[in-house]
Amino acid sequence: MTTNNLVQKIWSFCDTLRDDGLGYNDYLEQLTYLLFLKMADENKNKYSLPGICDWKSLILNKGGALLDQYEKILKTLADSGGMLKKIFSGAQNKIHDSSKLQKLINLIDEENWSSTGYDIKGEIYESLLQKNAENSGAGQYFTPRSIIQTIIECVEPEPLDTIADPSCGTGGFFLGALEYLSRKKLTKEEQKFIKFDTFHGWEIEKATARLCLMNLYLHGIGDLKKTPDIQVTDSLKADVEKKVKIVLANPPFGKSSSDIPTNEVKLAEKDGYFLREDFWVTTSNKQLAFLQHIVCMLQNEGRAAVVLPDNVLFEGGAGETIRRKLLEEVHLHTILRLPTGIFYAQGVNANVLFFDKKKPSKKSVSKEVWIYDYRTNVHHTPKKNPLTFESLSPFIECYKQDKRKETWKKDTQQGRWKKFTHDEILARDKVNFDITWLKDTNLIDLENLPEPDILITEIIDNLESVLVNFRNVKDSIA
Repeated sequence: MTTNNLVQKIWSFCDTLRDDGLGYNDYLEQLTYLLFLKMADENKNKYSLPGICDWKSLILNKGGALLDQYEKILKTLADSGGMLKKIFSGAQNKIHDSSKLQKLINLIDEENWSSTGYDIKGEIYESLLQKNAENSGAGQYFTPRSIIQTIIECVEPEPLDTIADPSCGTGGFFLGALEYLSRKKLTKEEQKFIKFDTFHGWEIEKATARLCLMNLYLHGIGDLKKTPDIQVTDSLKADVEKKVKIVLANPPFGKSSSDIPTNEVKLAEKDGYFLREDFWVTTSNKQLAFLQHIVCMLQNEGRAAVVLPDNVLFEGGAGETIRRKLLEEVHLHTILRLPTGIFYAQGVNANVLFFDKKKPSKKSVSKEVWIYDYRTNVHHTPKKNPLTFESLSPFIECYKQDKRKETWKKDTQQGRWKKFTHDEILARDKVNFDITWLKDTNLIDLENLPEPDILITEIIDNLESVLVNFRNVKDSIA
């Protein structure tokens, strides 16, 4: 059975469970528990679970006995310590119809998940996560795989690099890095480091952190005794105890209504603020706060790639201060302008900022910033015309040039890859990074308009984006 067919088969059963009030997140959570038990059964030589967790007896049970065994399994695993405790702590059975639970178990039992191969198994699970994003309204938190792959290809992690994500969600960036590293010829030392010491994540939602841990486990990270460093906490409040080589992130959008990070000691004494003396400026904008936090997380010579919405490029006040600091104290070298219509949440116009952390210097670190405009005259939709890794391959080629050369030509006024000097950007009002230079051909070429559904989607995205930006401006002056 193909991956797509298997995903569709398992996912379609979710519609049946929805009639019983089980949401997408709950379904995915129950699915991870059962996948864990099945894979542990397929790898008995590697993992030894308590006797009650026996998969074959679970298959044979029916009715109330099946429900009782499944609930006892979850409790037993939660009390087992190590990675098991971290994954199953607080786990509950939410499928109370024994016949439906039995059917789901049988669906999982029909496949040998270990023999399908490392990449296929991961692809199946990630596809389920993507479907969850499409259907549950959680799409704004799901970074398209094509963007993750592009970022990883540009950042080029090495086997002994530490990789962190301060808002790791279900672990998408970790899996992208893992896939990239798996293509290298690894020593035993490197394999052990990747398994236990490479990944460091923070996730504020316990259920999402659980999915991240399970996702990593299904990809061979950690074991039943030692768990990856995934912490259930607000990373903005966590002290940076150990700096890392690489940070990859898509921080949550929005404004903090409470618990605002501040670099001012007196302000930190007030209710609703917490002290971050390592920050450049106080801000309630989550993306600006995370951007400062990410800079603090990096080692000298460390590198980062961060997905951020448009308002980070032009917002005044704290935004302007942070952009100046990125040019003066951090080597911000590349901005990728992403097209509209690629996220499941409407109105999200995003960019990827690539920067390196250099040793402190009296001189400004950044000399020039290269911008790749993959937004103007580009049309994508999540379902009918999704953004692919191949779509972004020209950007990767530009990014990885030994000596970068503009594709923009002055005589034709065409080309998506353009360089801007430090001084040029500093001279812009509020150090605005929101730079465009290409003409929108759809404004003048009425004979070559995109398909109606693409055009309508783009109009909706643009209107939603305007609303998002207005809300951000309102929040910044509130």
